[in-house]
Amino acid sequence: MHLLVATAVPVERDAVARAFPGPGADVSRPGIALHRLPGGPDLLAAGVGSALAAASTAAALTAAALDGTPYDLVVSTGIGGGFAPHAPVGSLVVADAITAADLGAETADGFLPVTELGFGTVTHHPPAGLVAAVADATGARPGTVLTGSTVTGTAERAALLRERHPEALAEAMEGFGVAEAAAAHGVPVLELRAVSNPVGPRDRAAWRIGEALAALTDAFGKLAPVLTSWNPHEH
Repeated sequence: MHLLVATAVPVERDAVARAFPGPGADVSRPGIALHRLPGGPDLLAAGVGSALAAASTAAALTAAALDGTPYDLVVSTGIGGGFAPHAPVGSLVVADAITAADLGAETADGFLPVTELGFGTVTHHPPAGLVAAVADATGARPGTVLTGSTVTGTAERAALLRERHPEALAEAMEGFGVAEAAAAHGVPVLELRAVSNPVGPRDRAAWRIGEALAALTDAFGKLAPVLTSWNPHEH
């Protein structure tokens, strides 16, 4: 299983790396820097936001394909906000749907996703069997993970998102971009988020980043047998 794990920032990448024994090595590719773990995944700090995450992930996928070692799976991971009470701080969420929350148009009748305008897609679905296996192994709750360009900071925005996306459990900023890059290369995608803060009024004092990063390390420690036994042809 040739696996690419994309995080937003280095501290998330390092949390994943701690789940795998042995030192890794940095590998340079045009426009990106990968951290390759012995017997484990390639780690990519893809950047913050959907656009940069998509560009960085696409660069990694293209480089691997040109090297003759294409990836079998891309995992978007890191910390994110959770919708209370379904995804409390410190919990894990695995996406059964990766949805762009704000890709579309505002109209007099409300928000229209880009699909209703006749373009593109707003949701990618990870392989159902893999999602179930990840949930069983880690205790992550399956549900929709939203991707937004702006982190929610008010109760009103949180309520609006839940109204539009009643299955949403978490929000982050990169998953949809990673999924778009993976889809362009025909590679399946997974998204796993450790909840660091509730979605709603912005309160930095309530964030538990260290707790969420520890949960991320623990999760990837349990994921190795799941990922190595998963058959990519299921997708």
